[in-house]
Amino acid sequence: MSEIPAYTLNDGLDVPAIALGTYNLRGASGVSSMVSGIEAGYRMLDSAFNYENEGALGAAVRRCGIPREELRLVSKLPGRHQRYDEAVYTLEESLMRAGLDYWDMYLIHWPNPKHGLYVEAFQALLDARDRGLIRSVGVCNFLPEHLERVHAETGEYPSVNQIELHPWLAQSELRSTHAQMGIATESWSPLGRGRLLTDPVVVRIAEAVGVSPAQVIIRWHLQNGLVVIPKSTHRERMIANADVIGFTLDDAHMAALDALDQGVRTGSHPDQVQV
Repeated sequence: MSEIPAYTLNDGLDVPAIALGTYNLRGASGVSSMVSGIEAGYRMLDSAFNYENEGALGAAVRRCGIPREELRLVSKLPGRHQRYDEAVYTLEESLMRAGLDYWDMYLIHWPNPKHGLYVEAFQALLDARDRGLIRSVGVCNFLPEHLERVHAETGEYPSVNQIELHPWLAQSELRSTHAQMGIATESWSPLGRGRLLTDPVVVRIAEAVGVSPAQVIIRWHLQNGLVVIPKSTHRERMIANADVIGFTLDDAHMAALDALDQGVRTGSHPDQVQV
């Protein structure tokens, strides 16, 4: 597998352009899957409090044989713990469960705007960063108004905003906002929960290039300057998902994929989630 390229975030942390998603990777089988991913070349693993697998991630890190400083480990704060003190306790507990001294990135999982606590949570994470518990503070599923409010009240933008993003939901306006603010864009559900793998346009391009539909889509993310988080439990598929450096999609292929954008979500809208 070719070496995965890296990006430098607005706070100086370098992160791989392709991370391993760990949703539903739990228990002993989850540890094995994560170790397989690390052995396959992944150096960033994306977990969350709500995934109930921070302990499995920590076990995988201890088992994999790769030095901790070479990995980028990520977890997320749930919406129900966004009050300042609760955010601190949740972060501390997540580190204890994982057996880690710090998270490379810790993200607010959803803005939960109806509760109006996301700025308070963000400040708590900034303060935890000052204590050395987090290297980089980011968010997930934030809309422009949430990002603007965070900056207005704390003086900082998050390092990343992890959002649902794939050719059916290209999020062009939000990506442009991120670029203006210096925020990296991360794509969750980059394959549209697998539904894009049978899209006729994707299949046609895959056949023309000689790669898999998943590789076409992941390459589209990379050529758009995105951090992409595919998830698989199968070692062979993990390797294939990251083996997208040796080919390029031409302008016609990129335009055809861009034209698939219809604003179709496979997950929830950020204003509707309260978890």
